[in-house]
Amino acid sequence: MNTKETFIIEGLAGEKKLSGEVRINGAKNAALKAMTAAVLFDGQTTLENMPDTDDIHTMVEILKKLGATVEWGSAGEAGRERKALLIDASKIGSAHINAELAKTMRASVVLTGPMLARFHKVTFPAPGGCVIGARPIDLFTEGYKKMGAAVSLNDADCLYNMAAPGHLKGTEIFFEKISVGATETLMMAAVLADGKTTLKNCAMEPEIGNVAEWLNSCGAHIAGIGTPILEIEGTGGRLLSPQKPFVTIPDRIEAGSFLILGALCAKDLVIKDCRPDHLESVISALKDSGVPISVAMGAHGDGKNGEIRITGNTKPNSSFKAFNVRTQEYPGFPTDLQAPMVAYLTQATGESSVLETIFEGRFKYVGDLSNMGADIDSINPREILVKGPTPLRRSSDDKGLSAHDIRAGFAVVLAALTGKGRFKISNIHLIDRGYEKLEERLKALGADIERKNSASS
Repeated sequence: MNTKETFIIEGLAGEKKLSGEVRINGAKNAALKAMTAAVLFDGQTTLENMPDTDDIHTMVEILKKLGATVEWGSAGEAGRERKALLIDASKIGSAHINAELAKTMRASVVLTGPMLARFHKVTFPAPGGCVIGARPIDLFTEGYKKMGAAVSLNDADCLYNMAAPGHLKGTEIFFEKISVGATETLMMAAVLADGKTTLKNCAMEPEIGNVAEWLNSCGAHIAGIGTPILEIEGTGGRLLSPQKPFVTIPDRIEAGSFLILGALCAKDLVIKDCRPDHLESVISALKDSGVPISVAMGAHGDGKNGEIRITGNTKPNSSFKAFNVRTQEYPGFPTDLQAPMVAYLTQATGESSVLETIFEGRFKYVGDLSNMGADIDSINPREILVKGPTPLRRSSDDKGLSAHDIRAGFAVVLAALTGKGRFKISNIHLIDRGYEKLEERLKALGADIERKNSASS
């Protein structure tokens, strides 16, 4: 990770000059959770279609420091090989999740569930990651307590110490707030528990189902996948058998990001190897706004290996109609596409209210867009008002742009591509956490973008 690298982008001044195809990688938010689930297995697991992003490499290092064996490989058809990970947790000899690594990525907290289930103890720091608001973990710790674990926080070093004498115990847990992380973490913890665990008011994101279905194929007993109620019959400590590889589903957030980019900057764009059925809220909003989108669900009509196409997108962006956005848990509008969609709305005609219901502190990028000329008013910390269309250009004081988190980083890249002038974007290591080789993929579509060290840019 190089924190001094920047993107230099020559904007298209509103013209739609990009075209081509982009293939979607495996979902980071499923791959990371499958990596933690490998702790539940007796022997080596194989995880296929893994994205090559910084967050994945961070989790690799966390697992290695615990003592796990992790190796990179490849899998797939000839000419279509994708990266794979081989993980063997049998040699884990430490229950202390590395604090420095874990603080850089909030997904590290998910590892506590499998660790506590298998080794009956774990120590970990308050999770970090993107600067997009507070990340309380009460849902995790309270759930563990109901399953029989003792939880304490050492204020001196901000480390949580958790221990479960014997196995975790099956119980009933109602989540006061829908949480993806708590749902998948306690689901995995319950897999090795004694007895039945019922989780209510669960998140229903497809990434959770992706991991759950794999666990079931290897000996777990999880019922209610894809619904708000999960019932897990624990194995009583018996580890799972790595009978089948985990195959990561396509990244719906990456697909949605390129879809929004295509709407603003591309005449024709084909988004391949994606799941259109996982992006219905986004596709519907953009279609209603006027973007010429068509969808192919794959050869078997099951959504796998589908395509999203933008074809003949020649009308000016000002022809697009504004609409309101309210982020929600799946299948609602994803919070991870809120920032890129705001960049889109600055170019559409009309007024849009954007309400962020999932995370506070997720509007830090608004200042960058405003400096470029966007008309955005802050109503409160969770709501903004966007008026469009407004031309975007480099600010008169030549202030550079900054990636404040993974998705805000993509939003400012999109704004720069849409705008007029030459733009410099810093903190792009945050973008690298979620988007693999973004500049190379944009170049292939015709974008003028370069990655440089800040000293030479």
